[in-house]
Order: sequence, then C-alpha cells, then structure tokens
Amino acid sequence: MEIFYWSIITILFVIGFVGLIYPIIPSVLFLLAGYLLYGVFFSFEPFGWFFWIIQSLLVILLFVADYIANMIGIQKYGGSKAGVWGSTIGLLVGPFVIPFLGILIGPFIGAIGAELLVNKRNFKDSLKIGFGSVVGFVSSVITKTIIQILMIAYFLFVVL
Repeated sequence: MEIFYWSIITILFVIGFVGLIYPIIPSVLFLLAGYLLYGVFFSFEPFGWFFWIIQSLLVILLFVADYIANMIGIQKYGGSKAGVWGSTIGLLVGPFVIPFLGILIGPFIGAIGAELLVNKRNFKDSLKIGFGSVVGFVSSVITKTIIQILMIAYFLFVVL
C-alpha cells in the first residue's frame, strides 16, 4: 500500500510541474495536496512549524518570481502594463486555442495586440514587446521550476 500512496503523491507533484507549462493548473495547490496526503497516508509529525514557514516563503517566492519575470521581460523591451495584461491573457487562452505551442504564441500575440490596440504602438515595437513577453515567460518557468524542485526536495528531506 505504501507504493500506492507514494504513487499518488508523485502524480500530484508531476501535475504541479505540468502547471508550469499550463498556468491554468494551480501548481502550488498540487504540491500542497501532496504534502497533505503524505500526512493523511503516513503522518503529519514531520511537518513542524518550521516546515510550513519554509514552504510558505517558497510559495510567496513562486508568485513573486512569476510576476517579476513577466513584467521585466515585457518592460525590458519597452512594453507597458497593457502589454503585461495582454501577455497574461494570451498565456491563459493560448494553450487552449493552439495546444502546446499556444503557451508561447499566446503571450506573444497577447502582448502585441495589447500594445497595438491600447498604446497605439507601431508593429515593429509591438513585435519586440511580444518577444519580451516570451522571454519573460520562459524565465518565469525556469525560475519556478527551480523553486518547486526546492520545495519538493525540502519535503523529501523532512519526511525521509
């Protein structure tokens, strides 16, 4: 039965990583669900206050890293808040319209569209900002992957 329990926990962690590519999936909730299921299946004893403080700080870091990477990627290339919003909307819609590639194309098109429509920028500048949104997204995914690996590694360190 122990293998079955660990399989469920592992599946939740894997879904958490899938959420890095498909932002509609709440990655953090799947990681936390894995921790809670460990407590239900085995024991909550390893999870002291220090564990929850560290995990909470890492969760906050996940959200901050996501926002900052996207914002910096767009603003570095001359984008505005409209570009950030367009990129975010494209990030959420893109994967459903164009499976897999939509995760990159969606923010790109969203940032371009927002800059063209809201800020009346020329197409060349909008393309540059769209590229910045993709750079920001990729940077965000890399950063969040590292943070999630740290979260799981600390969990395994505490429970094993």
